[in-house]
Amino acid sequence: MNIVLTGSLGNIGKPLATALLQKGHHIKVISSTPERRAGIEALGAEAAIGTMQDPDFLTETFRGADIIYLMEAWEGIGSIFDNSVDFVAGFENIGHNYKLAIEGSGVEKIVHLSSIGAHTDQGTGSLYLHHKVEKILGQLPDNVAIKFMRPVGFYTNIFRSIQMIKTQGAIIQGYGGDQKEPWVSPSDIAMAIAEEMERPFEGRAVRYLASDEVSPNEIAAVIGKAIGKPDLKWKIVSDEEMLTGMLAAGMNEWIAKGFVEMQAAQRSGSLYEDYYRSRPVLGKTKLTDFAGEFARIYHSLN
Repeated sequence: MNIVLTGSLGNIGKPLATALLQKGHHIKVISSTPERRAGIEALGAEAAIGTMQDPDFLTETFRGADIIYLMEAWEGIGSIFDNSVDFVAGFENIGHNYKLAIEGSGVEKIVHLSSIGAHTDQGTGSLYLHHKVEKILGQLPDNVAIKFMRPVGFYTNIFRSIQMIKTQGAIIQGYGGDQKEPWVSPSDIAMAIAEEMERPFEGRAVRYLASDEVSPNEIAAVIGKAIGKPDLKWKIVSDEEMLTGMLAAGMNEWIAKGFVEMQAAQRSGSLYEDYYRSRPVLGKTKLTDFAGEFARIYHSLN
């Protein structure tokens, strides 16, 4: 099949492209960075250099494809440390560009990387943007089949705690304790998407993606053991302290408030209500597998 992938060669895009190429598909990878062309072609894929802000480019790139894989990259909209960036408008713009390009190209099979929390527009913080894009794509004609993939929190998000562990000796968040929550490996996401590409498409479908279910205290124990700090703790601070800290670090105010609201939803469990109604089979990459990668990166940084 002819398959077009957005998202360049990131943590999901590269293993996804590799898996699909190994299955014999023709893969075209979209990247906004011309320097990525050589890496894309080295895999055996075709490179299409352009941006998500250009609907004409997207339309021409999508034309002739059997399946399109869509995702929205935060960094493609702007830095979360830039207060001038309007992420709501950015996500809406990309969603509408995708819709225009799908209509213009005539593609009828879509796999969309969405997110946990996309089932609602209430109480999920910045994850609400994924709900908005799902709604925009949901306006496409009925002959366009869409698989909405909703991964839970990425293991790789734990990398954001490295500096915190080094300077404050703990993982510090607005929630914690022994209540388990789902986490996912980007490589398991890629394999699940590759699997869905070869399954029948019909109407609109949702699939949650997770690799393991562990509590914050279990994460601290596993990560602490891996980096040689067996006493590492996961500490809880108030929402006000979280917000103050992120704003002091220069984070975009809308993102910071959204992050606090998202963690409140994790604390109450409301973020996972729909996930547990459609609980998936867990992927093969467990937290203990990721811990080794975390330790390698942790020790490589000063």
